[in-house]
Amino acid sequence: MASHRRPKQPSRTRVTVLTATAAAAVALTSQAAHADPKPSKTEAKAEVDKLYEEAEQATEKYNGAKEQHEKLEKQVSDLQDKVARGQEELNKLRDSLGLMAASQYRTGSIDPTLQLLLTSDPDTYLEKASTLNQLSAKQADTLRLISAKQRTLKQQREEAASKLADLESTRKALKDHQDEVKGKLADAQKVLNNFTEKERAEITGADKDGGGSGDNGRASRSESRPNIPAGSGRGAAALAYAKTQEGDWYKYGATGMTNWDCSGLTQWAYGQAGVSLPRTSQEQANAGTRIYDQSQLQPGDLLIFYGDQHHVGLYAGNGMVFHAPRTGRQVHSEPISDMPFQFGVRVG
Repeated sequence: MASHRRPKQPSRTRVTVLTATAAAAVALTSQAAHADPKPSKTEAKAEVDKLYEEAEQATEKYNGAKEQHEKLEKQVSDLQDKVARGQEELNKLRDSLGLMAASQYRTGSIDPTLQLLLTSDPDTYLEKASTLNQLSAKQADTLRLISAKQRTLKQQREEAASKLADLESTRKALKDHQDEVKGKLADAQKVLNNFTEKERAEITGADKDGGGSGDNGRASRSESRPNIPAGSGRGAAALAYAKTQEGDWYKYGATGMTNWDCSGLTQWAYGQAGVSLPRTSQEQANAGTRIYDQSQLQPGDLLIFYGDQHHVGLYAGNGMVFHAPRTGRQVHSEPISDMPFQFGVRVG
């Protein structure tokens, strides 16, 4: 006789496990179906170029903030030194009045007006002619000096407090710009991680510069002073100095001697030629006479690129720019036409 038993139902636990497993499988299949495909080298190059350009824009902002921060640090330090010296002078003046009071006290003829020693605002007394009449000339002169010192100290303390606030603001801006640079470079590296080392070099253009980022490429060239013909202008001399750094690697915020950013290299090169340039490319864009006609350029003229002027190099002649290009590239020459040229700047 056939059994009429009801089939055994799966336990709740088993149903839950099966359901979860099925859901996970569906999710994984969906993720696989929608996963971003590996970009082509052309697509990766466009993305990396964009990120590197944005990193360089942030680098020049970082350079400007760093320069301002260093200036403010010096100003604050100088003001604090002045305040300390002024306070010391004020203390000595007060001590001299104290000696006068002590002397008068010993002789039993202390002048009531020497109560001025007990106030931090002798101006109140000095405004009263009757008070001045009771003071000796020496005491009056000392009180005037004390009053003047107090006013100066007050102004210096207020100025120092204002500079300290500015200093904190530039410190925050400095960190923000630095974080922005690092973020752009990290994003670019994520894109590059999809490719082999050889492909990465092709995408970044490092293969054109002659190698990877290990050896800085300087071993085969002379470290001596460049041979600059007599009578050469400062621009030509700056170019000659810059070329002694050929093969060094770009690094944001770097000013030598084995790594450079674009404005760090031009500032150093002109400094060697006896010309002081400001730190950022935007400031260097205003360091001389602008030249918009490329046919009028002379070797060593500054070349400004991009609408926001965030890149600078040196004219190397024959339609070429000598510069520190960007992350992953070495200091070298390349055609001006490789970047959006804005104008040249003849310094001095």
